Amino acid sequence: MSKDIRVKKGLDIKLVGEAEKTTENAIISNTYTIRPEDFHSITPKLVAKEGTRVKAGETLFYNKENEDMKFVSPVSGEVTEVQRGPKRRIDGIKINADKEQIYAEYAKLDANANADAVKAHLLASGCWAFIKQRPYDVVAKADSTPRDIFISGYASAPLAADLDYVLEGKEAELQAAVSALAKLTEGQVHISVPRDISSVFSNLSDVTTHKVSGPHPAGNVGTLINKVAPVNKGEVVWTLNAQDLVIIGELLLTGRFNAERVVALAGSSVKRPRYFRTKIGAEVATMVYDNGVDKDGNDRIISGNVLSGKEINPDGNLDYYSNVITVIPEGDDYEFFGWNKPIFNKVSTTRALTFSWLNPKKKYDLNTNTNGEHRAFVLTGNYEEVFPLDIYPLQILKACMYKDLDEMEALGMYEVAPEDFALTEFICVSKQPHQKIIREGLDLMLKEIG
Repeated sequence: MSKDIRVKKGLDIKLVGEAEKTTENAIISNTYTIRPEDFHSITPKLVAKEGTRVKAGETLFYNKENEDMKFVSPVSGEVTEVQRGPKRRIDGIKINADKEQIYAEYAKLDANANADAVKAHLLASGCWAFIKQRPYDVVAKADSTPRDIFISGYASAPLAADLDYVLEGKEAELQAAVSALAKLTEGQVHISVPRDISSVFSNLSDVTTHKVSGPHPAGNVGTLINKVAPVNKGEVVWTLNAQDLVIIGELLLTGRFNAERVVALAGSSVKRPRYFRTKIGAEVATMVYDNGVDKDGNDRIISGNVLSGKEINPDGNLDYYSNVITVIPEGDDYEFFGWNKPIFNKVSTTRALTFSWLNPKKKYDLNTNTNGEHRAFVLTGNYEEVFPLDIYPLQILKACMYKDLDEMEALGMYEVAPEDFALTEFICVSKQPHQKIIREGLDLMLKEIG
């Protein structure tokens, strides 16, 4: 079954540095780091202490609130360091990888397995970490049953990895994953695909596909949820990233947790942007500095896309959910009289002093400069122009700031995630950190309402 969704509100930000459709094996990383902060709402209980040898797919830590929920190593090797923060919080687990990888062997899941068997298998093997829930945009609670499951097969963010290219040839793994997930919901598995383009998701069974067209954030899973079936109080839906389905499917078919990722290295600071085959938690330096990025350059490395990704250090690691590394110039320079002259090289939703509207197909070489400082919210009406959800963006941001739980609930906080506000943050004349505000609001609701 297929349905059409046409998104009219939004903004496509065309940037220089899109990854060429060619894939190479990344230099094998010496160490891999898993950070519990990637798994929001999880309280980790360490199993693999320093000096412990682990196999790929073997448990590093589990969720203190649910001991059945395991989080596993992407590689085999020795745990060389447990990085800790305040109050001995676990900030990272570093594994020194073996040259020859050894995998923990899990049973292959029978196609006729029931929902309880599927759930137990995903929890024990570490694949449950790929399932998030709304409300709150956190790792899904294992004791819940989702009304529906939503997957975005359409990446519309700037410089995002082309999912059809990345997932080519993985149809068997995708089918195994969605067929298993379909047993865990009382409703349907919904997948969005780009309209008028053949997609690897188009011929899958046990799913409802939605052909989506329009500007970003048309590809966000939050947009799909809002247009198909918004989340009401008392309801729970699950969401997954498209590439994570391959890891789940391979586990079900082979019994191995294979943490392989095809990652797009993109951005104007990359001389030859392209795709790399690597693993979750790998050192980004194995992809970045051998491919034209100046080690002494003033650049920002982002794990994820430029709108909602996370800044990482040059010696940092790929986070658990990202399939793109973006490198763009650091915007820490001051533009003299920049506010009082015509602008031709920046994106804007208005026509005041900016002329990007004259050439809508032009690609821009943007840096990280916000071109202003934080100030009080200004009522411009611009947020609504790029925000396709049936929600009042300014009002919900203000409700989060003054912590009015009743108003947050009434305005639709149950169905949003920080990435849904990435575009409003990008165009904000007040330079407010919208995604941070929403994340703090969701954390407050999770703590108070649960």
